Amino acid sequence: MITGASRGIGFETVKYFARRKNMQVFALSRNKSALGRLATECAGLNKSSVVKPLAVDLNQLLTDPAILIKRLPGKNFHLDILINNAGFLVNKPFSETGMDEILETFNVNCFAPSMLIRHLLPFMGSLTGTHIVNISSMGGYQGSKKFAGLAWYSSAKAAMACMTECLDEEMKERNIVFNCLALGSVQTEMLKDAFPGYTAPLNAADMAEFVGHFSLTAHRFMRGKIVPVSLSNP
Repeated sequence: MITGASRGIGFETVKYFARRKNMQVFALSRNKSALGRLATECAGLNKSSVVKPLAVDLNQLLTDPAILIKRLPGKNFHLDILINNAGFLVNKPFSETGMDEILETFNVNCFAPSMLIRHLLPFMGSLTGTHIVNISSMGGYQGSKKFAGLAWYSSAKAAMACMTECLDEEMKERNIVFNCLALGSVQTEMLKDAFPGYTAPLNAADMAEFVGHFSLTAHRFMRGKIVPVSLSNP
């Protein structure tokens, strides 16, 4: 299951899995038309795999988890991988950011993915295990360079990184592994909207390949880790 699948890294990560054999991919976004385009692009990539678009507003999970749960397969459904990729970014000075923008930033980047994990717990873990990959940002990575205008966004991403560490410890007995990727700048629509004229060193497809491979393999080698993924230093 991949959130934020209508564009950018999420869109390309769905395609990464759709190219592999025997994959059932749940692509989540509130943008129905973009999900339709994604399903069309994935249809011929590998006949043994299927992409299932789910038009869901993650903010609604805070009050009504049934909007997603009732659309999943039956009791025997098991989720092997969850990639919490959906993000919301406002580039605005700290003192000028409105409360509605602050709440949206924390809802999308921290509260909604946390509640998604909570509601999906019955479908995860046990003998076959589950790997949860939370997508954070270098802006929320301690010791990294910070940028003016991203105080709220970076703080929300830092909260999700800490949540990753806490949940990995709490869910060990359930056989659920948590890791977090703190991504540097990637050329996506969200970055373009926030920083017009800036060109990132990586595109969404390149980063999606890394995210996809990490989600399939990293739980064998690490857990509860916040992994910086950036070409810049620090």
